[in-house]
Amino acid sequence: MCPLPSHESLVAELRELRRRGLPGLRHCTRDALREAAVAAGLCGGPDDEQTGIEELLGAAVRRLAGGHPVRDDDSCDPLARAAAHSFGIFAARRGVPGTDRRKAAAGVYGVTTERFRKSQEHDVVAELAAAVLAIAREAAAGTTAAHRAEPVTELAAPAATAPSAHAAPSAGVPSRRPGARPVTAAAAPAGRITVRVCPIEEVRDVDILVSSENTYLEMSKTFRPTVSGALRRAAALRDAAGEIVDDVLSRELGVWLRTHGRAGRPVRPGTVVATSSGALAAQGVRRVHHAAIATPVGGGDRYHVSPAVLGEVVRASFELARHESEFLSLPMSSICFPLLGAGRGGLPVETVARRLLDAIRAELRRDPSWAVLLVTPEESHARLLTAASSAP
Repeated sequence: MCPLPSHESLVAELRELRRRGLPGLRHCTRDALREAAVAAGLCGGPDDEQTGIEELLGAAVRRLAGGHPVRDDDSCDPLARAAAHSFGIFAARRGVPGTDRRKAAAGVYGVTTERFRKSQEHDVVAELAAAVLAIAREAAAGTTAAHRAEPVTELAAPAATAPSAHAAPSAGVPSRRPGARPVTAAAAPAGRITVRVCPIEEVRDVDILVSSENTYLEMSKTFRPTVSGALRRAAALRDAAGEIVDDVLSRELGVWLRTHGRAGRPVRPGTVVATSSGALAAQGVRRVHHAAIATPVGGGDRYHVSPAVLGEVVRASFELARHESEFLSLPMSSICFPLLGAGRGGLPVETVARRLLDAIRAELRRDPSWAVLLVTPEESHARLLTAASSAP
């Protein structure tokens, strides 16, 4: 296995590179960046070192954007946009002086250059270093292959398309046998709802998985038997020894909270925030939508979930899914919901089933191009979902 640099050494080199910009790479200290590029399989020696490092940085910026092309518009993650401006990865910024690149990056957050330098810039550099290290570690461990850089574009996003005519949804309940392979949504046709008995973290080939979170968007601990904890555990990147080296979902939620000034503060119930899927990408999952449904009460040892918030979450998740599909050039068409609020939220399964299905039916009537999967590990709950789907 190729040696991997430390996060601290990468941060130090990236700070120097930020000042000089990519054209000045040859004049920067780059030992750590070179080690990372070699580990990622993007260069083999001095002859292609500079090209390999640039490709690695482009891949790291895309990773910050959830693994998707980086656009200089509001549809793109601000951290990725700020990194692309800061380091001259956007083509129009490549030869621009460092002060101008910093000013453009500050504009992403709507703050002054000085405030950006003292605050957000530290997060940008640290998160970019973490993304570089994660790419190198995955490639070195053989868990993923480093991809050659796709162009980072500054083109405006395409206009939204009008929704299609509606179609009637239906439901079925294929049972999951012990030891069976994780389920796939390939058999779920567009415009229909399918119910399956399966833990959500084992779902395969579904574009979006929806997780239930508290209103502080703090995920459950990885050892807890909750939807949030299971997805956090399954999406985390691990080294060869099985230790977590990148808590992807929690880290990206933390970035969103800091970027939007919500760190340590609750968001409105019904808020839905998207992250990448981390290690779940190997199962064909593209995105994870984090739905803030549970309001802590009683000192935080209990949670309250309003039944009305479930419909808001479904609508918000579909809206976000359409936005990502259209504006981030993601060809997505399937989404999976668990029984939101039926766990520690304490809502009756019958109530959750009715609320979810009513909202999903409304969304499918609006746009029947989506396939919807409802999952639960309990067969009795699946039967209740099926009965609710058949009710008038």
